[in-house]
Amino acid sequence: MRMRPTLSWTPTDDLPPGTTDPAPVADALSTGGVLVLSGAGISTESGIPDYRGEGGSLSRHTPMTYQDFTAGAQARRRYWARSHLGWRTFGRALPNAGHRAVAAFGRHGLLSGVITQNVDGLHQVAGSEDVVELHGSLARVVCLACGAFSPRRELAERLEEANPGFAPVAAGINPDGDADLTDAQVADFRVVPCASCGGILKPDVVFFGENVPPRRVEHCRELVRESASLLVLGSSLTVMSGLRFVRQAAQDGKPVLIVNREPTRGDRHAFTRVSLSLGAALTTVAERLGITVGSQAAVRR
Repeated sequence: MRMRPTLSWTPTDDLPPGTTDPAPVADALSTGGVLVLSGAGISTESGIPDYRGEGGSLSRHTPMTYQDFTAGAQARRRYWARSHLGWRTFGRALPNAGHRAVAAFGRHGLLSGVITQNVDGLHQVAGSEDVVELHGSLARVVCLACGAFSPRRELAERLEEANPGFAPVAAGINPDGDADLTDAQVADFRVVPCASCGGILKPDVVFFGENVPPRRVEHCRELVRESASLLVLGSSLTVMSGLRFVRQAAQDGKPVLIVNREPTRGDRHAFTRVSLSLGAALTTVAERLGITVGSQAAVRR
């Protein structure tokens, strides 16, 4: 039985207040063994909106669910038309100071690992290695019939050929790469099947209403067990897929530190929440540790 996806969470008045002092984050990193768990908020400075922050995409649209995607061809046409257009913008996004700081911490041996709830691949572009993509990646496509994987760029080329001149004006781009288009704008869009078997193609991401693969969850749990502390970056922790690791770390007696401007569902389990923008906060932390964060010009897709 699948649970209905959690799309919102309302903060309560009894949550501990945040701080603007990033010193606890610097202290944790200085001792090493820090496991990073990042969310959509770390990518907003790269031009990719988040779901629930100020102006978040959930205020104007409901993400595609696994149940809707598999239910019928019309839903898949709508998804792929919007996603195909969004990919053109999404795929050009570059890592920001937050991504670059995380990569720098990793190069200096301060991290035990990186788990991201994002599907944008920006941690890897910035130079982070062995990133666990909890919700998958938009850079890959999987066939629901034969299980074959293929690069997103190949599908993009096939969709371009099937839909010459497709260039509607979108109202915005969402964290999952979905562009805001009307039903009329997507009505004539042609979806292509799996090149191997003719089956239904799906982005290799975990949709709302879909379960994270159990082996991936267990791998993340093991990373939590092996870490000295957990550092949450830019996640509201509304959904259980990320919150469970915060609860696990807290139950194990490991410090949980959160950098997020707004309150999160994990605040009551945290040692502290730093209420600052991620780029500025992590750059300050890097400077206190004597670590240089590279410039955007140093990274390329």
